[in-house]
Amino acid sequence: MAKRSSLSIRIVEGKNLPAKDITGSSDPYCIVKVDGEPILRTATVWKTLCPFWGEEYQVHLPPTFHAVAFYVMDEDALSRDDVIGKVCLTRDTLASLPKGFTGWAHLTEVDRDEEVQGEIHLRLEVLPGTPGCRLRCFVLEARDLAPKDRNGASDPFVRVRYNGRTQETSVVKKSCYPRWNETFEFELEEGATDVLCVEAWDWDLVSRNDFLGKVVVSVQRVRAAQQEEGWFRLQPDQSKSQRAEGNLGSLQLEVRLRDETVLSSGCYQPLVQLLCQEVKLGTQGPGQLIAVIEETTSTECRQEVATNLLKLFLGQGLAKEFLDLLFQLELGRTNEANTLFRSNSLASKSMESFLKVAGMRYLHGVLGPIIDRVFEEKKYVELDPSKVEVKDVGCSGLHRQQSEAEVLEQSAQTLRAHLGALMSALCRSVRACPAVVRATFRQLFKRVRERFPDAQHENVPFIAVTSFLCLRFFSPAIMAPKLFHLRERHADARTSRTLLLLAKAVQNVANMDTPVSRAKEAWMEPLQPTVRQGVAQLKDFITKLVDIGEKEELDLQRSLSLQAPLVKEGPLFIHRTKGKGPLASSSFKKFHFSLTTDALSFAKTPSSKKSALIKLANIRAAEKVEEKSFGSSHVMQVIYTDDMGRPQTAYLQCKCVNELNQWLSALRKVSINNAGLLASYHPGVFRGDRWSCCHQKDRTDQGCDKTRSRVTLQEWNDPLDHDLEAQLIYRHLLSMEATLREKHRELSRGTEVGTVPAGPGEAPEDALAALLGVLQDLQASHRSSLPGPPSSEPHCTLELQT
Repeated sequence: MAKRSSLSIRIVEGKNLPAKDITGSSDPYCIVKVDGEPILRTATVWKTLCPFWGEEYQVHLPPTFHAVAFYVMDEDALSRDDVIGKVCLTRDTLASLPKGFTGWAHLTEVDRDEEVQGEIHLRLEVLPGTPGCRLRCFVLEARDLAPKDRNGASDPFVRVRYNGRTQETSVVKKSCYPRWNETFEFELEEGATDVLCVEAWDWDLVSRNDFLGKVVVSVQRVRAAQQEEGWFRLQPDQSKSQRAEGNLGSLQLEVRLRDETVLSSGCYQPLVQLLCQEVKLGTQGPGQLIAVIEETTSTECRQEVATNLLKLFLGQGLAKEFLDLLFQLELGRTNEANTLFRSNSLASKSMESFLKVAGMRYLHGVLGPIIDRVFEEKKYVELDPSKVEVKDVGCSGLHRQQSEAEVLEQSAQTLRAHLGALMSALCRSVRACPAVVRATFRQLFKRVRERFPDAQHENVPFIAVTSFLCLRFFSPAIMAPKLFHLRERHADARTSRTLLLLAKAVQNVANMDTPVSRAKEAWMEPLQPTVRQGVAQLKDFITKLVDIGEKEELDLQRSLSLQAPLVKEGPLFIHRTKGKGPLASSSFKKFHFSLTTDALSFAKTPSSKKSALIKLANIRAAEKVEEKSFGSSHVMQVIYTDDMGRPQTAYLQCKCVNELNQWLSALRKVSINNAGLLASYHPGVFRGDRWSCCHQKDRTDQGCDKTRSRVTLQEWNDPLDHDLEAQLIYRHLLSMEATLREKHRELSRGTEVGTVPAGPGEAPEDALAALLGVLQDLQASHRSSLPGPPSSEPHCTLELQT
């Protein structure tokens, strides 16, 4: 049994942001922090006060996190980026909203005294004595304090207050992980205040000290327990008056917290086996549980259910059979060929998820070079005469502006070149398309041709394939390459228009250049010769794509694992040292790194011979490094053992916070089952004779911060988590248990009066009865797991009354 938390985040847009640049505009982006730790960064949207991002993320976290904050920033090329404002959502707030937070939130001003983070380790004792008792406070250490100084650290000290008396620790210079080990005593007097206040401060020589957070402890509680020890989370100063909202603009967000208790695999086997039996039997099955699930699932959660079902059947090697069953169900209720797969049915949603999971690398291979070319050329492209702006084009020669007709012709030439290049790349990609995708499209093509065999429907099987491959996969990726990880930044207005026109042209090709599609926008006519040629190319491509042999299908059934050996790759800077100590004449050198299921390797270029750096089985932790350690941001450390079992550390620098967290996430996922994973680590480096983070002199000293192996980002190429998918499906089925019971009663009544024909074997209501029984058993398993063992987290954080 394991408890898991995840945050589904969609950063939609901002409005009415203040202007931070002298041009009267801003260049906004968002940073997402969980408990003060930067996790995500959106792309920058240039020169706007109403940016649209539309970026989606899912973050997996330990259940103990406290808050998620969204900072809207203004990017500056020459100075430090400006903070516009923030929105903060606590874990308790999100937990109280089953459907999550959706809507607009006012940005609030960022107050340095409220920007607290980290924890402090205290031990509190009440000592009996004569004439009165004494309260003893041991201030031991702190971790992950907010850096307040330019060097990326703080100079922390602690101030302890009780009953009008104040005592202070010494100052620890340049550390966010200080250790004090100092003791303070106070006389407990009758009628005195009942709280002990422990405040952390950053000492400054010239300016005022900066507040780092505080803990308020109930003395009565300590008196009752006699002793209390643990890590206490630092809190902001709530005594300050709240600042006004509304003048910094707003942010539209969709944030949903999901807490799941995942049981052992054996608990889910009856549910998995029941669903797999239905899929194997197909439309010949008696109960058609998949059809019942589709019928009773609301539109708003159909995409989520489709994704969960798809991943479950992928893990069972039945993805093709599952999708084939959905194809048959939809074809059985479709009479008009031109409406086939045009709705948001379970089949359509499942195929969308399937292509993203199974075909994303293929999409990148085909589309990547064309998208890169569009971004690099930055040509002005417009086909709609009502939108042509000649002034945006510049001069074609030294003395003359281009006419509108010349702009339109040049735009058509550019789009014809891009469309032709895309169709040629697609035609060459048959072999590159994953076998499971080819086999699924073959089944789709076959089923549609069987349903619409007439000559007048000759193009319908082709359009069925293109409705998914082009209209729901390639075209959305062309219009929003950032959301499909094809580019790191959003396109500017000019590039966006080019991509939109290219996507429209691809849609016309996918619709087989029907008169209806041409009539919608007559100004697309200049592209018709290339569109017609593209239709012929696309039909030839699909014919070859679905021509998958029996032997290839048998091989596919034996191995349907979608997890490619390559997990992640890209350029990183590896730390090189000339001399003793990690900072002695050191530098970072750029290499191309590859993370596979066996090792982390590097090479000078992507095509050159790779050298293994770390075997995955030897990884003990993958964590961030303090900025002050190397004077550089976005540095991570991979702690591992060499072949002799000796501990080693590799320092790698990434180009941005997203790249850093993606690499950390990938490394954590592939090493999650390793033996000997560390519970703590040093976020600094061992410089000279001490650690730069906590100043301890023992190199083998236990780390001063807890590791974050459970903090990961969800990616399209993640390994399948069979138990989690089964749990999510169970949770959905449980939410509609009443509807399923009503459906079961309806089927039972129909059988009694003979209105529902019973198939061979089980009756339809028997399959539903079996499903309801499985749900009851899982409910009982969850109830029995509630008093489970205490958390296995290496450190506990105490919740306090403030």
